[in-house]
Amino acid sequence: HMTLINPHIYSAVCVVCGVWLKVTEEEAKVPEMKEKKKGEELRAPPTVIMFPGSRGHRSGGLHRQKRDWVIPPVNVPENSRGPFPQMLVSIRSDQDRDISIRYSITGMGADQPPNEVFNIDPVAGKMYVTKPLDREMRSSYHLRAHAVDMNGNQVENPIDLYIYVIDMNDNRPEFRNQVYNGSVDEGSKPGTYVMHVSAFDADDNTTANGMVRYRILSQMPHNPIPNMFTINSETGDIVSVAAGLDRETVSQYTLIVQATDMEGNLNFGLSNTATALITVTDINDNPPRLTNRTFSGEVPENRVGLVVANLTVKDADQPHSPNWNAVYRIISGDPSNHFSMRTDPVSNDGMVTVVKPVDYEMNRAFMLTVVVSNQAHLASGIQSSLQSTAGVTISVQDINEPPYFPTNPKSIRFEEGVPAGTSLTTFSATDPDRLQMQQIIRYTKLNDPALWLSINRTSGQIVTIATLDRESTYVKNNVYEATFLAIDSGSPPASATGTLQIYLNDINDNPPALVPREAQLCERVNRNTNGVNITAADADTDPNAGPFVFELPNYPPSIRRNWTISRISGDYARLGLRYQVYLESGVYEVPIVVSDSGNPPLSNRSVIKVKVCPCDRNGDCTTLGAVAAAGLGTGAIISILVCIIILLCMVLLFVVWMKRRERERQTKQLLIDPEDDVRDNILKYDEEGGGEEDQDYDLSQLQQPDSLEHIISKPPGVRRVDERPIVPESQYPIRHVLPHPGDIGDFIHEGLRAADNDPTAPPYDSLLVFDYEGSGSTAGSVSSLNSSSSGDQDYDYLNDWGPRFKKLADMYGGGDED
Repeated sequence: HMTLINPHIYSAVCVVCGVWLKVTEEEAKVPEMKEKKKGEELRAPPTVIMFPGSRGHRSGGLHRQKRDWVIPPVNVPENSRGPFPQMLVSIRSDQDRDISIRYSITGMGADQPPNEVFNIDPVAGKMYVTKPLDREMRSSYHLRAHAVDMNGNQVENPIDLYIYVIDMNDNRPEFRNQVYNGSVDEGSKPGTYVMHVSAFDADDNTTANGMVRYRILSQMPHNPIPNMFTINSETGDIVSVAAGLDRETVSQYTLIVQATDMEGNLNFGLSNTATALITVTDINDNPPRLTNRTFSGEVPENRVGLVVANLTVKDADQPHSPNWNAVYRIISGDPSNHFSMRTDPVSNDGMVTVVKPVDYEMNRAFMLTVVVSNQAHLASGIQSSLQSTAGVTISVQDINEPPYFPTNPKSIRFEEGVPAGTSLTTFSATDPDRLQMQQIIRYTKLNDPALWLSINRTSGQIVTIATLDRESTYVKNNVYEATFLAIDSGSPPASATGTLQIYLNDINDNPPALVPREAQLCERVNRNTNGVNITAADADTDPNAGPFVFELPNYPPSIRRNWTISRISGDYARLGLRYQVYLESGVYEVPIVVSDSGNPPLSNRSVIKVKVCPCDRNGDCTTLGAVAAAGLGTGAIISILVCIIILLCMVLLFVVWMKRRERERQTKQLLIDPEDDVRDNILKYDEEGGGEEDQDYDLSQLQQPDSLEHIISKPPGVRRVDERPIVPESQYPIRHVLPHPGDIGDFIHEGLRAADNDPTAPPYDSLLVFDYEGSGSTAGSVSSLNSSSSGDQDYDYLNDWGPRFKKLADMYGGGDED
């Protein structure tokens, strides 16, 4: 609740069309107040808001409490131009007469984001707005006013302040899309809904500022009339208003739609435009029309898959749509279904195609009736055209047809073994061209794998030229096949292939053969179980094959005396030794006579090789027995074993000799005595120090000599500046060494003596030219390696080392004179 201290000046300020209005209680009571000037109204004092008097009348008596007033909201127009800060209201407490009061405000827009939109004078209680407000960003603010004393103690209860931002027409309507797409069927009635457009205005839609109205500015094209469509000004729905929509005439309309706020007032409202594209969709209102009433074509006989005629059609509907795609049907003239209709997907033409061979001798021409329609049904009220039906004449061309064999393949049955020259059959062909001049058919052999047959060139009679054999590899499942060619005399000649199948009946023309041809028997095994199972193989078939009869021949007599055959079954028998008959190990050839069951039977004398050998417990021949069975005697076997033993001894001796030689090679001494082997004395160091400063050396020996005449006088190409020494050959001490083994040691020793005694061999032990690099060195001294501080070391032994150490001998071997 709020108490209005000045009830005569309670006002509400708003802006409507730029006019400030102020309403007071006196204006409501006194009509004469309406005559005041607007300037006086603008200079009226602002509203003063008082805190409720909750602490007044401190006396002990009862008093009637003053009725509170409802605090009105504060209205502020958006986009105000200022000046800022601009005062809105004044807040006071009735206790400011007694104590000092400090005022403050809190809430969004004061101490909460957005901050500092409003502020208040803490002493005077005047509240200000500091910047222009935008209703589209925030339409209202809720603040709370506080009153405290100088110590921060609350003296009044907080009051709520509501600030409303008054809308102004500062936003144009905005279409959600710049281009809208819609469609309507051609031939639609007036009032048909087409599409919807919508625009949004950010202003307050409860006022005229946000109320949008629509209208159509233009239509392109103007056919058939300029105003084919209208739009609902409030909803934005576009509908057709006239008949005559025809896709074949106008396929698309372009409308410019305008949206205006202020309820469509063009003088005060703001406007915007968008484009509406209306596509006139196709309906099947145009039946297909064939370009001719009759069509013709030709087809060769016995050909399929050929296009023999093309039917062209016109359709005004949208191409490649169901309303345009043509469907062709043959309704008469083809009872045997020799032809079919197909539609070209690109040109929409109808193609008459042969699907079944036609025969000139049966039909010389076809009269077809073809009707065309669309995939989609015609629209309501549209009738089919008379041009949707046409006649098609198909002429059949006579060609030279190949002859044919009435029975193909032809099967005949003969016994094998028929002699050459036997007539088997007549394999003749027929010419189907009955209406042409009588033609002559010639025959020839195309494929005869075994070369058994011949055919008469004119009659087609087939005669054998060799004996037919059922067991030939060219016969499969008792059938022999041969192919023949029949060629007529037409132009061009035509041919046909015929197959002759000869079923060959078997005769007993192949004797049986014994199986197996080799076997083995044990010497001393139970005679009842020891034996070889034998059978026979016959190329003939039943009844000219098994059962077989196995017999031992009468000659030589030893065969029946040593061997016997017992029957196991119709196709198997057992060959074994007779009881109490002992044969030595070896290979025995046993002849056996095998007879088949043909009529008359055929016999064959076969030989089986039987190896008789000593066997182990499992009944298998031992190794020795196998060798003996191979035909080798005891002496031969002993000789082979002796040879094997000798060979093994030789290999063993060779291995022992090689190992002994290797051991002797490892025990031989080195060519050089271990004490004189320089390989144990040569060391490598990476540090190369530059001179020793603890010795008094004559560095002039390392400097460039004053005279270079002996160097300049050298012939061209000689770069060495050292000289060959001219000194007598020195006598070297004889080294006592151990005797070296072999001539190689003597050779090396002699070479060493020659090198030591040759003073002319490079490098020469003479003065060499170096560049002096100055005194001092960053490297440490190496004198401690083998130097003596006492100076008593004797270097005279250097004189015995030859000319290469002469310089060192001169430098160190001179004693005190140096």
